[in-house]
Amino acid sequence: MNNLDSLHAELQTHTSVLQQTVEECAPIILEIMTNITACFQNGHKLMLCGNGGSAADAQHVAAEFTNRFRFDRPALPAIALTTDTSILTAVGNDSSFDFVFSRQVEALAAKGDILVGISTSGRSPNVLKALEAARACQVTTIGFTSAKGLAAMQPSCDLCLAIPSSETARIQEAHEFAWHFICGSVEAELFKS
Repeated sequence: MNNLDSLHAELQTHTSVLQQTVEECAPIILEIMTNITACFQNGHKLMLCGNGGSAADAQHVAAEFTNRFRFDRPALPAIALTTDTSILTAVGNDSSFDFVFSRQVEALAAKGDILVGISTSGRSPNVLKALEAARACQVTTIGFTSAKGLAAMQPSCDLCLAIPSSETARIQEAHEFAWHFICGSVEAELFKS
């Protein structure tokens, strides 16, 4: 297979996973969108966490809500728990990397907030501990994972989006697709005028 054929094969796999995600996961994506809209309408905040590429996704989504997505509008309170290196290294050094997000949840979370844990494997200890800490604070918990990660992550989540793929790149691409839909829909709902 030459490079052009490989490129077309990647596109076909990508398109197939997105199509399957929409067909199988539309109800949960819409429910996540509705919950985030209500969270912001009621004056609460969105917190997000993940590792590696999922950390980058958490930061990307927080930026879309805090700054803007499709149009200029008032800022929305979204925080990526992946960005404060002093907290991350203090907790990691003094305790364990497993608690780098849960300690922040304990400090920042309030009833009515939402925590989103992003883990393609569904088994990241620090993400699962953050979801458990959020539950203890009466915070709505949302997971973004894969079909394989659903069993590990779902028990800690009120809502869990599981992308129907086992390939990390496709899972991350589908997460981004879902997030862009959610961000645009939330923004449009909150700022209709």
